[in-house]
Amino acid sequence: MFIMLRKMVVTEGHADQVVKKFSKEGPIEQQEGFIDLTVMKQKARQGEEAIVVMIRWESEDHWKQWEKSDTHLAGHRANRGQPKPDFLISTEVNTYEVQAVKKRR
Repeated sequence: MFIMLRKMVVTEGHADQVVKKFSKEGPIEQQEGFIDLTVMKQKARQGEEAIVVMIRWESEDHWKQWEKSDTHLAGHRANRGQPKPDFLISTEVNTYEVQAVKKRR
């Protein structure tokens, strides 16, 4: 299993906008190898809120196929040249190869 985590820090009061954007249905659900997408929100502190989007894939190759897909690239092209939202403080993306999973017995 392969996981992509995207952490976005926004000014307090704007997290729900980001949650809504990443929670709506989209083409990723139809992508081969897609397992699920989880959106998490951290409680506000010091005027900031953090949202983490976790996308689980069957493999790194499936994630790469999505990253290179016409559908995914078209979404990024549509936003090219547009300024980032004023409320977005930072974005960080990391990927992980799952090494172990524990489940309830």
